[in-house]
Amino acid sequence: MSFHEVRFPEDLSYGSTGGPERRVEIVALANGFEERNAPWAHSRRRYDAGLGLRSLDDLATVIAFFEARGGQLYGFRWKDWADHRSCRPLADPSPTDQVIGTGDGSLTAFALCKTYQSGPAAYVRPIRKPVAGTVRIAVDGIELTEGSDFTVDTTTGLVTLAAPPQPGAVVTAGFHFDVPVRFDTDRIETSLSAFQAGEVPSIPVVEVRV
Repeated sequence: MSFHEVRFPEDLSYGSTGGPERRVEIVALANGFEERNAPWAHSRRRYDAGLGLRSLDDLATVIAFFEARGGQLYGFRWKDWADHRSCRPLADPSPTDQVIGTGDGSLTAFALCKTYQSGPAAYVRPIRKPVAGTVRIAVDGIELTEGSDFTVDTTTGLVTLAAPPQPGAVVTAGFHFDVPVRFDTDRIETSLSAFQAGEVPSIPVVEVRV
């Protein structure tokens, strides 16, 4: 897939709006009941990058970023300020935040993920774009050292341990992460007079599967 490992400017994404989208197909039956089906296994996030623009310099930065990505051609990293950590938004990630696997005595590769729990239900979200230098790993609560004990592929979210955990050992992780996205428009339309009057262009961004 065409993807650039570069992050959209953080200060501009800070003022954006957006969040997860779920696709649910609902069929109303003749007896008044419904049948509901979810064709997507994972949610998809959408954002509007235009709301973070505050000056003409900001607009120039976004246009340059848009041109460098070829519009919708290349994906890029996006920081979702409301959800970019393995823990609560205002907490610091710890190596025991998320369970990412259990040892079997031979497995050394584990994929990063984040679990969203509400009551008896839970959703496990794959994390493909962790932020370099932020990933912390522990096995049965004992933190490991990056480089000597494990490595992280920040382009796929795959963690590889130097030695396989013992059978039944719980592997956990804490991290910061980005959302893989692309622009969801072929053009950016703006007017200098309208922008100076406070009208900002709509610049939709949508999550991509990687």
